[in-house]
Amino acid sequence: MELNAESALTDIVTERFDAGVRLGDQVEKSMIAVRIGPKARMIAVASPSCFAGREMPLTPQELTGHRCINLRLPSYGGFYAWEFEKDGHELRVRVEGQVAVNGVPQLVSAALDGYGLAYVHEDVVAGHLQNGSLVQVLDDWCPPFPGYHLYYPSRRNPSPTFTMLVDALRHR
Repeated sequence: MELNAESALTDIVTERFDAGVRLGDQVEKSMIAVRIGPKARMIAVASPSCFAGREMPLTPQELTGHRCINLRLPSYGGFYAWEFEKDGHELRVRVEGQVAVNGVPQLVSAALDGYGLAYVHEDVVAGHLQNGSLVQVLDDWCPPFPGYHLYYPSRRNPSPTFTMLVDALRHR
């Protein structure tokens, strides 16, 4: 088995991979998708010091009054726009700040160091939320979405090893 980990949205057929892992809403419709994890959630977080002398944002539009940490993703062609939803109303916000990173570990470190608000998967910062080193804002604007899926092109005769892998990863 060969594993290739990257954040780009790789074309697994062109690159001759047997399968890939993506968030459910990023899997192409022509692929077979098998859920391998629970629903996920992106959330906005910051260190408590970021709110010293200022109000926490109550709506995504209020992020313009705060320092935010941008995440550059090659698959998005630039900075990732933060995605929010409430009562069926979807909103994408391009945030401003003096810090930009290209990896989630750096994003979390910058938030912990007080450089601004970050937008991350909830499970990545769960421990920091529990111990109070980060606080969450805009909770009611951050609904869950389909979690991780193993995806692959349709196959007539998948190998027994591949079938065993799919069965082992399937989220029940």
